[in-house]
Amino acid sequence: MAYSAEVVKRARARLAQAKEDRESENRQHLAEAYRRCPRIREIDIQLRRTMAQAAQAAFQQGSDGQELLRKAREENLALQREREELAFANFEAGYLDDSPICTLCGGSGYVGSTMCECLMELCRQEQKKEVSILSGSKDSFNQFRLDYYPDRYEPQWGGSPRVIMEKNLQICRRYAMTFTLNAGNLLFVGGTGLGKTYLSACVARAVADRGYSVVYETAGHLFSKLEQAKFSPSEENRREAAKFTECDLLIVDDLGTEMPGQFVTAALYGLLNDRLLGGKPMVVSTNLNIDETARRYSPQIASRLQGAFQRLTFVGEDIRVLKSKGY
Repeated sequence: MAYSAEVVKRARARLAQAKEDRESENRQHLAEAYRRCPRIREIDIQLRRTMAQAAQAAFQQGSDGQELLRKAREENLALQREREELAFANFEAGYLDDSPICTLCGGSGYVGSTMCECLMELCRQEQKKEVSILSGSKDSFNQFRLDYYPDRYEPQWGGSPRVIMEKNLQICRRYAMTFTLNAGNLLFVGGTGLGKTYLSACVARAVADRGYSVVYETAGHLFSKLEQAKFSPSEENRREAAKFTECDLLIVDDLGTEMPGQFVTAALYGLLNDRLLGGKPMVVSTNLNIDETARRYSPQIASRLQGAFQRLTFVGEDIRVLKSKGY
């Protein structure tokens, strides 16, 4: 799962801080134990001595070396038992547990060259935090209200808006809950206030919850960042632009609300091509139909959106207007 460099950086910083906090707490506990029970300090000194003796005996040949090793081990075990008894009698359980923040990687975040689960979990948390900030809400599929959509048959749609939107909800939920790197693409098409942004945010959050890297951007912000990366190149701007092609799932909300122009058309064409050729999923929402998309951008872009995306048509009445009327 391709987490952005910024997400990994924040996760590693959190892990390093947690590791330092754990080590600092362990040092404080040990100092307090030495103060309250000096015998524990004596035992720790003796334990280090017996470990050194055992290491030295391991290099000696013959029965003498084996006998020294046996005695060193027995003394070490006896000291450990005494230490445990003193800790149990004088301190709460776990007070002198000096285990690292992660027993697999020791707090480094990696087991060999593989990212440890502890760091992966922090990456997932940082990714979810980023998605929540970008989507601006904590809405979920379960809160999607179908009662806002009329339950009457509409000839132009071949069914009632409620039935159509219930199907859209099911498709989005299934897409998010079974998301893989070859999940394919979704295109949300419909007027304003029909739930496109809401369901986009639900998909973003659910996919991020499953550990995939998700970038959620409005079209205006996305093209602004791509423009900055091209005309005001810097390492930060480059990283921002790279997220759009590197993330596991890219969600572009409100395509068609950005300022039009040659740069936007070229950038959109390049972004679509890069992700489609790389087999990387996208979710795009727009108020434009295919003909309007072809006129605003290009027939090639319209063709890609029509041929490589599963289209979900959003119908009904503007929910924001209904809410303002007290529905």
